[in-house]
Amino acid sequence: MSTQWKCRREGGGRFALAAMIRVAQVCGRSATRLLLYPITLYFLVRRGAERRDSRAYLDRVLGRPATLRDVARHIHTFAATILDRLFLLTGNTRGFDVRTSGLEVLHGHLDAGRGVLLFGSHLGSFEVLRVLSRQRPDYPIRVVLDRAHGKAITELLDAVNPEIAATVIDATQDGPSVALAIHNALDAGAMVALLVDRSQEGGPTTDVPFLGSPAPLPTAPWLLAAVLKVPVMLAFGLYRGGNRYDLVFEPFSDGIALPRGQREAGVQALIRRYAARLEHHARSAPYNWFNFYDFWTSDAGRGRDTTTPAPPVAGVLPGGAAGLGRRAGP
Repeated sequence: MSTQWKCRREGGGRFALAAMIRVAQVCGRSATRLLLYPITLYFLVRRGAERRDSRAYLDRVLGRPATLRDVARHIHTFAATILDRLFLLTGNTRGFDVRTSGLEVLHGHLDAGRGVLLFGSHLGSFEVLRVLSRQRPDYPIRVVLDRAHGKAITELLDAVNPEIAATVIDATQDGPSVALAIHNALDAGAMVALLVDRSQEGGPTTDVPFLGSPAPLPTAPWLLAAVLKVPVMLAFGLYRGGNRYDLVFEPFSDGIALPRGQREAGVQALIRRYAARLEHHARSAPYNWFNFYDFWTSDAGRGRDTTTPAPPVAGVLPGGAAGLGRRAGP
């Protein structure tokens, strides 16, 4: 996949981020949301690359030429979920209207003492999963996160809630260490959440249809799931405006098995299924797509054979949302 998102500087600065967090803590969510308009204007005017890539994506998903108003709405939606992340991380979820679906299957696995892999994407807010912790604190959630990108907001939010920061599995560790941490969490009956729509630089990918063109998606998460043989569910936290979110869980597999000699074809089939569901939800919530770069651009070496050995979980999760550009996405 294209790695240009890693080369772009992170939007905003540490001082601006700290100031917004302080305003949110003092004034509350409603008042702080007024800041989203100048923030949107700033990125609309100053960040031309992300503006162009937003328009290119919106052309695809909307099925018509995107307007500047569409791009502004796209950026505003992203900024709104970043602000909400602060409140969700601090456990202040009472002001949100979160509608959930698919919990019965998820609860069934967890009640049986089985760990579950939750596969998500940079579509909407993955942080809204924290609502589950409030509803069922007996269900631990571990999130695999690359802390190397967007360090400013990651460090600031870690300071806001160190307890949640301690539940993160740092994807910047070597592959075997990350795989072992995931394995141990699943053995303890936890949900382990990963975003699986981006690969790390040099990570293996496979091209599958997505919004009208082949797009490179990482293979490492699916190979990991096949090794662990635990249930896999898809998770989408879609922002619907205001204080409303749809938290959707979809059963994907009770345990992935890839027959010897058919691994490449099996992985591609899994990713095609995932991409179809991702496209479905992207069309239902088009302004929730937070990959602000050309998702379809080819890089040298991408799309390599999925049978090529790779370090365990290399490139599983490029990180949480920190700002447009270098690490855009939740």
